[in-house]
This record gives sequence, C-alpha cells and structure tokens, in this order.
Amino acid sequence: MSPLDQQLARLLAEPSASVVVIAPHPDDETIASGGLLQRAQAAGAAVTVVLLTDGDNNPWPQRWLEHRLRIGADARAAWGRRRRAEVVDAITRLGLSASCLHAMGWHDLGLTARIADQLAASLAALRGVLLPLRPNLIVAPVLDDRHPDHSAARVLIELALAHWPTPRPTLWGFAVHGVAPHAQSFTLSRDECARKGHALEAHASQLALTGERWRRRVARGEFYVPATAPAGMGARMELPWLPAMPQLGACALLVACGEQAWQLPWRESAAAGPLRLHLQPQPMLSFAQTPRAPVFVKLYSRRPSLWIFDHWGWRHGGQASALTLPSDSASLA
Repeated sequence: MSPLDQQLARLLAEPSASVVVIAPHPDDETIASGGLLQRAQAAGAAVTVVLLTDGDNNPWPQRWLEHRLRIGADARAAWGRRRRAEVVDAITRLGLSASCLHAMGWHDLGLTARIADQLAASLAALRGVLLPLRPNLIVAPVLDDRHPDHSAARVLIELALAHWPTPRPTLWGFAVHGVAPHAQSFTLSRDECARKGHALEAHASQLALTGERWRRRVARGEFYVPATAPAGMGARMELPWLPAMPQLGACALLVACGEQAWQLPWRESAAAGPLRLHLQPQPMLSFAQTPRAPVFVKLYSRRPSLWIFDHWGWRHGGQASALTLPSDSASLA
C-alpha cells in the first residue's frame, strides 16, 4: 500500500468518518477523485461532493454540440442545468446517492471575483455547508492548478479552515489542469478504475471536444498532495509576472486574508486598509500588524481574455507581516 492508501485507511477507520470532495465544476469530482469517492463509500464513510459552479460558462463545447455561435443568458443557464444533471449521473455511476451532491450554484469562471468582492459571504456559505458534515478529510484543488476557478477554490477552502474548530480536517489537494508538485499516487483497483471510467462517460458535454484527453487522464490514476504547514514570518512570494503597463490600471494585487480582500493598484506606492505596497527599491507588501490568518496574493485583472488558464496564479504567504516580491520578471522566467 502507498502512504496515501495507508493514511486514507486510517481516516476511514475513524468513528463517523466523513469525506468531502470540493469540485469547482461538474466532472472534477470524477476526474480527480472518482476512485477515492468509491473507496470512502465502500468503507461506510459519509461522502459529500460540494459542487461550486454548474460549469455553465463553457462555450466551445456548447457551440459545437448545439450548433450555435451566440450564447445568451437562457442558453447558458440551460447548459448549466445539463452539466448539473451530468454530475448527478456520474456520482450515481460511482455508487453514490444523488443526495451526496451539494451544489453552491456560483458563477463559472467567477470564483476569483467572489474572493475580491464577496469573500466574507462566500466563506460563511462554505462553512455553513462544511461544518455540519464534520469532515475528517477534505479533498480540494491545489493552489497550483492553472484554472482560475480551481486555484480560487483552494484559497476559499484554506480561508474557511483557518479558524476551524478542532480537530481540523486533513486536507488533500489534486490538480486537474497542470501537474501538482510533490503529488503522491493513490492506488486504484481494477474495478474502481472501470467504474470511474464509466462515470466519466456521464459527462458527455465535456467529452465532445476533449474526450480522449480526459479518458487518458482518468486512466493514469489519482494523485494527491497532503497539505503542509503554512509558511511563517518573512515568507518570500514569487509572482509569475509583472504587469507590462500598470499605468493603464489593468492590473492590481489582490490580497485575501481572514475574511477580507483588498486590491492594490500596481504602482510605486499604494495602500488599502492595513496593507502597503511599495515597488521601490524592491517590491514589498506589508501589513500594519501581523495577520492572524493565512495570506494569499494574486496579480489580478478584470479584463476579459480568450485564454481561460491562469498564467499568474495565487501565492501563499503564510502569516507573515511583510512579503517580499521579486524585483524583476527575468527571475521568474
């Protein structure tokens, strides 16, 4: 047995074991954790899939399957209902009850905006779902996942757990888009692999254009990154790029800590509440007082883009009062 297999066996053997999988979109629950969900269900644990969005903002498969160019509000809502039905079908194929699904109904490609604009309400909603479940294992995307909804989901979960009553759940991470550094393999049986593949076929809307990619992904198995302790004081955060034209106001530094979020324009000196950003002589983000919760930072632009995946990403600063940013983009290549 792999170390992850052993840890999961111990978690599932605990009295009132409860496993929660956080899926940003329909199909993430199957692609990332279809085998783990089966294992937990077979062990008699309580199992819940928390679906953050209905995946309604997924235009290219919709255009292809529905032979349309323009996607209005009604068509988009109908697509979301279709994908919600697909995830119900998928989890029943995994052997779970449809009642295991809890859908938040948040906007697809809108989780970063929720952090920026509705952080406290979003965390309250998540805690309202998670606390009654009393999970001893939560499985969520890693911060390095390249889809902005996935990385934002991890920020929301980490902040929701920041002041969790003891005992705090074990947290595992998965990557659907990209590769998770330090991921460990989770061993699936032949039957678990077959049932997981059958569940994937329920997501027909997502297989229309990229079916072989996701089938190969499912065939590779499952990989998880157990959460580690957050960074301490004086953490260094490396952001993946520096804004090329900050004078146009296209970019800001989005900072989330506790239940508050701030946006600081990328200019020589900027302030927002207790935060100060200075770009000279070296970029530095500082708090007036040491924060009592983890700090997450992201270069953020509200400008729409045809490219979904995130070149910028979030960075975790632990609970540091001062965060040093690289002084030039060449070191980030």
